[in-house]
Amino acid sequence: MKPAGSAAQAFTWHEGWRYGLMGFPLAFVALPLYVVLPNHYARELGVPLAILGAVLLGSRLFDAFIDPLIGRWSDGLFARSLRAVLAWAAVAAAVLAIGFTLLFFPPTRQMPLLVVWATVCLMVTYAAYSTLSVMHQSWGAMLGGDENQRSRIVAWREGLGLVGVVVASITPVALGLPATTALFFIALAAGWWAWGRARKPQVAGTRAQHSGARSSGQPGSVWLPFARPGFRALLAVFVVNGIASAIPATLILFFVQDRLQAPASIEPLFLGSYFVCAAATIPVWLILVRRIGLARTWGIGMLLSIAVFVFASQLGTGDVAGFVWVCALSGMALGTDLTLPSALLAGTIAASGDRGRSEGAYFGWWNFATKLNLALAAGVALPVLGWLGYTPGTRDEAALQTLTWAYCLLPCLLKVVAAGLLYTLIIRKTP
Repeated sequence: MKPAGSAAQAFTWHEGWRYGLMGFPLAFVALPLYVVLPNHYARELGVPLAILGAVLLGSRLFDAFIDPLIGRWSDGLFARSLRAVLAWAAVAAAVLAIGFTLLFFPPTRQMPLLVVWATVCLMVTYAAYSTLSVMHQSWGAMLGGDENQRSRIVAWREGLGLVGVVVASITPVALGLPATTALFFIALAAGWWAWGRARKPQVAGTRAQHSGARSSGQPGSVWLPFARPGFRALLAVFVVNGIASAIPATLILFFVQDRLQAPASIEPLFLGSYFVCAAATIPVWLILVRRIGLARTWGIGMLLSIAVFVFASQLGTGDVAGFVWVCALSGMALGTDLTLPSALLAGTIAASGDRGRSEGAYFGWWNFATKLNLALAAGVALPVLGWLGYTPGTRDEAALQTLTWAYCLLPCLLKVVAAGLLYTLIIRKTP
């Protein structure tokens, strides 16, 4: 296989699936962890929303705060050798598989032991997930290239990740959790195997250079990304936009089951249409990137999402067909959120002169922001809904209207702010 030394080298389809395949199990496990788990513990295991929100907030905050340290450690592994990266990736994959199994198959349903068990399992599982994600994202960013190539690299990872999400949205209902877990194990092993045969990036520093960078506080420092204005601007947009996306991701099953009162058998249709449309439209967004660039294309995705959720706020009991359209169109917008910000980050790393030695630090903080968004969405939205009178299964109209505002209109407001930041901080300053 050719080394990745030149931006001119095309990122071929077989290189794409070898690198991107690990995105399948990572996204496959993300759907149960971030979407199914809150609903499962609230409805099936009877954990009160306030306690569940506290557990999710605490474990996700822990996960978020260790990401920068994981990123710094990942940079050290890349400086040592790519073989070390893949070896530790295998360890992280094994821990992730075990943690996921223990989380969804707890040995007890007794309170408060169940809460303690869930908290510990979440912390272990999130840490393993973060380790794999940071290493995988850093590897892709190190491959370099222009905007088009960077977007293709991320598209392979996120596109195969969306396939994983679609499969994960179907298999628990069709096959059950045990079969879903077994499939996850197989996908994780296959992803690691393919990753070891993917295009190899060029790492800028040797071990000695990396050590010297660390002692001087220059490239390699965990705080290095915040010294770069381009990163600070991009992170501000990413955080606000991410909170806007995390809130409906946390509340979607509650909205479907209580506001729409849709039967459980239809839930895979909603999730499937959302993620299938996201995956199917990624090539369209990549064509638009070639015409107007990464940032402007991302802005169009934000505007589409705003329009869709304004429409969703008008839906009520039985509006299943309308919500299928909401899922399909918001899935199209999701394609930009998944592929373009990371491609923009890879360009920021290269423009700052940090390519090949500090990707872990950048993606550590990047994932910190992602996890913080999810933690705030679960840890704040769920308890606030409970305080305002909403409980799962309610048919009180005032409580359902509160759920609609939280699911539809609050994300719209945040998306407007994110679009304004994107235009002010990035698009206006782009030549």
